[in-house]
Amino acid sequence: MEEIEFRYDTQLLLDRYGLDEDEADDLVDEIRDHITDTFSGDCLLVAGDTGEDDIGGEKATIKLHYHTNEPWLVLEYCRTLGEIYDIVVEDMQRQTNGLKG
Repeated sequence: MEEIEFRYDTQLLLDRYGLDEDEADDLVDEIRDHITDTFSGDCLLVAGDTGEDDIGGEKATIKLHYHTNEPWLVLEYCRTLGEIYDIVVEDMQRQTNGLKG
C-alpha cells in the first residue's frame, strides 16, 4: 500500500475585515511565507480577493489549501488572522486505501 507523506488535505476560507486590495495581497504573501517556513507539507495554495462585507466595509477573503500531517496547527495559525470557515480536513491515506476520507 502506498504511504502518503503528507496525509491531510486541509482547506479553509478566511475572512479579514478592513483590508484593501494591497493589504489583502500582503496577507496572502504573509500566510504563504509563514506556512512554508513553519509547517511541513506540500501542495500549498493561498489565494485572496477583496470585496464588501455585509455592512458595506472592506473585507479580504483568503482561500487556503495545504497537505500536511498537522492540520490543527495550520487552523490554529489561520484563526489568529481572522474568521475561518468552510473548513475541510480529509484523510488522503484513507482515500488511497479505498475508505471514506
